Amino acid sequence: MRSLLLQVMAVTSINLRSIGQRRWLSLSTVIAVALVVIVLLAFLAMANGFQRTIAGSGADDIAIVLRAGSQAEINSTVTRDQVRLIEEGPGIARGSDGKPMTSPELYLVVDGLKRSTRTKANLPLRGIGEQGATLRKGVAVTSGRMFGRGSNEVVVGKALLRQFEGFDLGSTVSFGATRWTVVGVFDAGGSVFESEIWADLPVVQSLFNRNNIVQTVRARLTGPAALNELKSYSDNDPRLKLDVKSEAAYFAEQASQTSDLIQKLGWPLAIAMALGALAGALNTMYSSVAARATEIATLRAIGFGGFPAFVGTLAESLSLAAIGGLLGAAATYLIFDGVTASTLGGNFTQVVFDFKLSGWLIAEGVALALIVGLVGGLFPAIRAARMPIVAGLYA
Repeated sequence: MRSLLLQVMAVTSINLRSIGQRRWLSLSTVIAVALVVIVLLAFLAMANGFQRTIAGSGADDIAIVLRAGSQAEINSTVTRDQVRLIEEGPGIARGSDGKPMTSPELYLVVDGLKRSTRTKANLPLRGIGEQGATLRKGVAVTSGRMFGRGSNEVVVGKALLRQFEGFDLGSTVSFGATRWTVVGVFDAGGSVFESEIWADLPVVQSLFNRNNIVQTVRARLTGPAALNELKSYSDNDPRLKLDVKSEAAYFAEQASQTSDLIQKLGWPLAIAMALGALAGALNTMYSSVAARATEIATLRAIGFGGFPAFVGTLAESLSLAAIGGLLGAAATYLIFDGVTASTLGGNFTQVVFDFKLSGWLIAEGVALALIVGLVGGLFPAIRAARMPIVAGLYA
């Protein structure tokens, strides 16, 4: 057993030291594997960053009330009478003034212009109630001030300001036939709300002819357990029949839809590229076995078995793949991690987010690289193990 182990170590060492003799062929395999990993990790980092931005926006003690069956705010409708009934519902927290802590809200789509491509994109204009900002965690105006009630003023999220033109503090923007003044920029802790434009609800309702309706009602609950009370209240009142969800659950659903789509695009593309890298790995390893045919035959003639040749060839392939995988992961981290981008969210409006590469994602990319190395080295390794001594000596 010890003799076999020593043979394996000796052959593996010889194989690894000989990589430099086939530097260009080996380098092409490393680069091909690295490109596969870069493509895969770029998509996964995009999906992960998007999911963190959306899913991290919700709270368990905030309820979102929508029309029954609505999958997104933009498809929902809640009447003024239903808003009043929700405000009287059980489990709704009340402020020091005794008023329910709720925010009826209207979610509309307006045009914006991307800074990077100068193309038009859908942006969310949200009309919020008096307590709209306080019902969202970590919201703070970092420049300027909050919009004035009853005025054509807006505040914008800092992420939206980075990605889209025309929303600098003090600038004037047009939505439809109405002009608005940007009076503030707010920070929302990196959440999805930083991709929004906020204005006074009654003004938005009036100017967009939505006087008697909103699309959602946000409500602070007395505690997470109070959500079931509010759900039962809505289900049992025929005047309501609305969907009541925690904000955390609502955003988790929104995040999973788009992040799943991104991953479904990324994995097939990475696998298709992996097949190309696999062809390169096979070519490299077959060439390696052919170049070392005399060497392998000589080792067999002096008593080495086929198994050490098998392990040595496979180790060479896995080493090249591992180097490619690590280089790809490092390149993805340097190029993409923290890069700001925007894409369509569940409400068909742009969501600004940062690419986020995690340790688990890097592990997935390196694992794919090792699979390419394993499959790419397996058949050449079998060939090396089965090579007849005579054929090798006269190769």
